Amino acid sequence: MTNKVIMYTDGACRGNPGPGGWGVILHYGNTQKTLKGFDPDTTNNRMELTAVIEGLRALRRSCSVELNTDSKYVLQGINVWIDNWKSNGWKTAGKKQVKNVDLWQLLEQETVRHRIIWHWVKAHSGIRGNEMADQLANQAIDIEAIN
Repeated sequence: MTNKVIMYTDGACRGNPGPGGWGVILHYGNTQKTLKGFDPDTTNNRMELTAVIEGLRALRRSCSVELNTDSKYVLQGINVWIDNWKSNGWKTAGKKQVKNVDLWQLLEQETVRHRIIWHWVKAHSGIRGNEMADQLANQAIDIEAIN
């Protein structure tokens, strides 16, 4: 697996729940690709998850991915909680249904195709890739709000 990709993802929501957007920046060598999308009625956590899923889906072959997100929810979910959720029938330790289970299952499917190193980055701290992903997520909302 020699294809190395650096990815920044972010989600945004106005209202939580409300209209939301997600953004992704992909760097592969000297190439940069941007992705963004919109959901008219969603939550911030769903947009954070969707950004990661869509970023990974965009990779056409198995890659070594340095994935940067400002979402501790995504990081803890995929690295700490998911195995217990699965073994408990997608229930939390408190025996409640896991929120966003549909997206967690999609994310898990995407992660098996790649070697991912997960990084947490502080939001709105001047990290260029994170700031760009945030802008894309908000642009997606703004574009749809006009239409």
